[in-house]
This record gives sequence, structure tokens and C-alpha cells, in this order.
Amino acid sequence: MRLEDLDGPRAKPQMAEAAVRDLRWLGLDWDGPDYVQSSGLNEINGAARQLEAARLAYACVCSRGDVRSAQSAPQLGDSEPRYPGTCRGRYPSLAAAQQQTGKAAGLRLLVPDAAVTVADELLGERSFDVGAEVGDFLISKRDGAPAYQLAAVVDDARQGVTEVVRGEDLLSSAARQILLQQALNLPSVRYVHVPLVRDEAGRRLAKREDDLSLQELREGGTDPRAIVAWAARSCGISCGPRVTARVALIDFALAKVPIGPLMVDAETVSELRQAR
Repeated sequence: MRLEDLDGPRAKPQMAEAAVRDLRWLGLDWDGPDYVQSSGLNEINGAARQLEAARLAYACVCSRGDVRSAQSAPQLGDSEPRYPGTCRGRYPSLAAAQQQTGKAAGLRLLVPDAAVTVADELLGERSFDVGAEVGDFLISKRDGAPAYQLAAVVDDARQGVTEVVRGEDLLSSAARQILLQQALNLPSVRYVHVPLVRDEAGRRLAKREDDLSLQELREGGTDPRAIVAWAARSCGISCGPRVTARVALIDFALAKVPIGPLMVDAETVSELRQAR
């Protein structure tokens, strides 16, 4: 269990506690003690310094607003605008950038001019031109905090992670993480990006939208085995209206998992709320 708590004010202890409580309620468990990402900052920041020393990363004083204003046209799809390379080759070091400009500086990975292939075990091979789509991306923010991509890669290696299973909205992140693995000479991992849960309008469910949550179902008296059964059937597993995670896992096979969004309609929500 890795608790990623580097996302500034949005990372609150009570949210981590709620996530662990939800998982245990569903009957899920994990190996070893919980790992809190902020406890490993020395290793993560050390990787950033290693990339800067090898001239694989460079200092950047551009703010998010600077990057957006540099765009000649609106960006489609990904909310992250492409970095145009404003600071590439401009400063010899992070310290020099801050001294010369009087501004806080972050670090960006020098992205090679080549496509990156992600061999996803569910979606197949997908190719991403990180340089054209995102540009040189941040590995350390201007406030000194590590960026998600670097923290995830360093901790995957530190924890011995061999398989990464997550939502398909993070598929493009895999290309950036592969670049970081290569730059840091870290082991590669197997990627599996699974469909997102969406409502009847096709909008993905998200906590920021105050959508149906496990906490709401738990507090409403829902039997957690009904939720596990719904998830199991969504993965192509034949089961009844109630099943435990341990029993469902016996018949799990990646080949059964559907490709495409998983829709949750009002009837399904009502059934889950009434499952006692």
C-alpha cells in the first residue's frame, strides 16, 4: 500500500485514512506495512539531482501561466499544455537559474525526439510522441516538491513493483514514466490500463464531482460483497449477487476484462444502495 501524499493541499491525512478504510471494508489486503510517499523524499529528490547532473534535466523558471500564454492555439484533450522549451539550454544549473532570475525554478526532463511505445497488456501497443504532445515535462516543481511522474517511477523501483494496473486515463503517463526509467537506469514494469467507470452521460465518476462514493455506500448500509460482485461481473467473472474479493480472484483473468468504458446507470446505483 503506497499513500501518495505529495499533491500539496489536496493530500490530507483524513483522505488517506478513508481510502484505507474503504479498501479494508471491501475485503482487500496487501503485503507489508503502508508506505507514505513523503517519507521517501530523499530518494526521489536524489533522482532529480542525478538527472540534472547528467544534463538529462534542466532548470525552468516558467510558471503554469507562462506556459499557457506561450501557446499559439488552445490545447485539446490533455489539460496539460505542451511546454515550448523556453528555458531549455538557458541556465547551467538550478541554482544559477534562481540566482539569475530571482525566481523559483523547477526541473524538466530533456525529452528525446522519438516516439515511445507502451506495450499495454490489455490495450496492446500504443505509441506516444511525448516531445510533440507534452514537451519537456516537470520532474520537480518550482516549490521544490517532486512531480508525480518522477515520484511514481522512483517509488516503483524502490518498492520492487513489477506490474502497474490503473485507469486508462493514465496511459499517456506510462510513456513519460518509461522515459524516466530509461534515464535513471531503472527496471521496466508491465502496464495494464483498465476502463474507467462512467455514468449514463459518459462522464467519468470522480471524487471531485461528489459522485457516488464507497463511503456513501458503506454509511448507507450496503453489503460490501455486493460491490465486489458488481466489480467481478464487470471483469467478466461469473458470480452471484454477493461474493468476497478472495473468492472472486480465483476466476480472475486479464483476458476477460472488457476494453472500453464501464457504464453505471441509475438502476445499478439504486441496486447497490439497496443491497443489504
